[in-house]
Amino acid sequence: MLFDTLQRAILLSLVLAFLSTISFARDYEFIDVHIHYNDNVWDAITPESAIQRLKKAGIKHAVVSSTNDDGTQKLYNADTDFVIRSLRPYKSSDHRVGWVDDVDVIPYLEQRLDTYDYAAIGEFHLQGAQADYPVVKKVVQLAKQHDLILHIHSDADAIKRVFTQYPEARIVWAHAGFEYASTVEEMMDEYKNLWADLSFRREIYTNDQFLRTWEKLLIKHADRFMIGVDTYIPQRWLKIDNVVAHFKDMLDALPEDVAHKIANQNAQRVYQQ
Repeated sequence: MLFDTLQRAILLSLVLAFLSTISFARDYEFIDVHIHYNDNVWDAITPESAIQRLKKAGIKHAVVSSTNDDGTQKLYNADTDFVIRSLRPYKSSDHRVGWVDDVDVIPYLEQRLDTYDYAAIGEFHLQGAQADYPVVKKVVQLAKQHDLILHIHSDADAIKRVFTQYPEARIVWAHAGFEYASTVEEMMDEYKNLWADLSFRREIYTNDQFLRTWEKLLIKHADRFMIGVDTYIPQRWLKIDNVVAHFKDMLDALPEDVAHKIANQNAQRVYQQ
C-alpha cells in the first residue's frame, strides 16, 4: 500500500514536471492595422476572397487603406463589421512619389471624407521636411478637423514635425519607422499619442529569439504596438498565413498580457473597435 502510494506520488510529480515544460499555444484574435486592397489585385482576388484569407489567418478586424480608395470601399461593402476604413491620398501607384506636391490631393480627400466614414488618414509616405510642405500640413489639418488617426510611413524627423503642427495628433507609425529600438523608445517616451505597427519588422524576432533591445521595448511600451501584414503588392496576399504565424511565434515569446495587447487590445482601443 505504501509502495503504491509512493509510486503514484512519483508519477504525479513526473507528470507535473513534464507539463511545466510545455508551452501551451495561445489563441489570438488579431486586429491588423496595415492592410491594402490595391487596384493591382482586384482582378485576381475578389473582396470576399480577400476577407476570407484574412479571417482564415485569425484576423478579427482589419484597418484597410488602398490605392485607390475604391479598394477600401469594395472590402468594406463586402463585410462592414470586419473592415475599419482608412483614407489614402494616392489615386494611383505612381501618385505615391509626388503626392506631397499635388494640390489636388486636398479636394480629393475632402470629397471622400464628405462621402464616407473613416477612422484614419493614411498610410502615406513622408521623409523629414516633407512633413512641412503645404499639402501635407493641410492633410494634418483634415485629420484634426475630422478627429482622425494619421497612419504615417516616415522617419522620426517627419513624425516630430507632424506633432509640432498638431500636438494632440494620434499617429500610428508604419513599420515603427524602420528605426532602431532606441529611436522608437525615445519617440514613444516623448509622444504619448504615438503608436507603431510592426509590419515588415521580422528582424525583431528571428530563430526563436528576440533582439534584446526590442524585447525590452515591447514590454516597456506594451500599450503602443500593433501588428500588420501590409499587403502592398499582390504577392503579399499569398503570404498572409506565414506572416501571421510569425507574429504568433513572436507574441508567444512575450508575457501573455503584453502579447494580447499587441495582438488586438491596443488597436481595439485606438481604433475604438
